Amino acid sequence: MEKIFDQWNWVRDLVKTEEQMEETGVIDLSTQVDEDKALVKETFYFLHRLKNEFIEATQAFNSLKTSPLGRIKIYGIAKTEADFMLFRNGFKMIFSFKNPGMVSIRFNFFGPQYLPNAAGNQSSAAQLMEEHLVETKKGPFHDITWTFQDQPFQIPALVKYHLTLFIRESAK
Repeated sequence: MEKIFDQWNWVRDLVKTEEQMEETGVIDLSTQVDEDKALVKETFYFLHRLKNEFIEATQAFNSLKTSPLGRIKIYGIAKTEADFMLFRNGFKMIFSFKNPGMVSIRFNFFGPQYLPNAAGNQSSAAQLMEEHLVETKKGPFHDITWTFQDQPFQIPALVKYHLTLFIRESAK
């Protein structure tokens, strides 16, 4: 079975282009990379890597819990190519493709502690409901760096931060 997201997809694309030139006899002299298409692919690839890291981290968390209560589940989101969500105790953290080169991370929970009359939790609720946008920055040679608030990051740091927030806030 072929991997959906492969680090060598760009080589495969070069081979396809060359084969098309050989078959048609038409030479494409453009060196311009279809940046939107490449950015869409990179965004899906990033979401796939992110999901795999969250799967590993949640498997470790779930295996270390002595009780089956409060275990984290990861679901793909229907009719989307790479979006996914974490689910636990009525809490959802959703990771979704927003635009080419942009991923949205949202924490959703609507429970009694987040109703407007719960004065002590209003700032916590506002912070939890705030959308985190992870975006790309273009570098030399069409290099893409993923950033949060214009700062580059490593995927394990993003996973650790968001999973810790999710676990703390979704604890019963």
